[in-house]
Amino acid sequence: MTIVRYEPWTLMNRLHREIDQIFGDSFAAPAASSEQSVAWVPSVDVHEEPERFVVHADLPGVDAKDIHVTTENGVLTLRGERRFEKRASEKGFERLERVSGAFLRRFTLPDNALVDAIQARHVNGVLEITIPKRSAPEAKRVNVQVQ
Repeated sequence: MTIVRYEPWTLMNRLHREIDQIFGDSFAAPAASSEQSVAWVPSVDVHEEPERFVVHADLPGVDAKDIHVTTENGVLTLRGERRFEKRASEKGFERLERVSGAFLRRFTLPDNALVDAIQARHVNGVLEITIPKRSAPEAKRVNVQVQ
């Protein structure tokens, strides 16, 4: 059996992106939100290992200098931008399926994450972020005194 994550807003987000592509303008007011407009959302895999958490983000065509990884108040933020060169269409038509522009992903870090030891590397269009775990404190037995 395949488990599929239910995301009720996926259809609305896709419709919004398609309307933006048709009209070339965003109906969302960027001034109304504190975040910059996001053009695309990279695919991300997150898994847990005994000693660490690992995040893999697909960022094809994104230069390492355009990727920013930050942590603040227990939240890991991946932010950046994919840029494409502008090119003139010689035959009067063109089809563009690859999206360029800014991206943003945020993840709440667990309490046992060692924020100061997070490492990130970018290889062949995949960003790998390793988040070491803090060792769990051992349970201490308390003796009950009888009086």
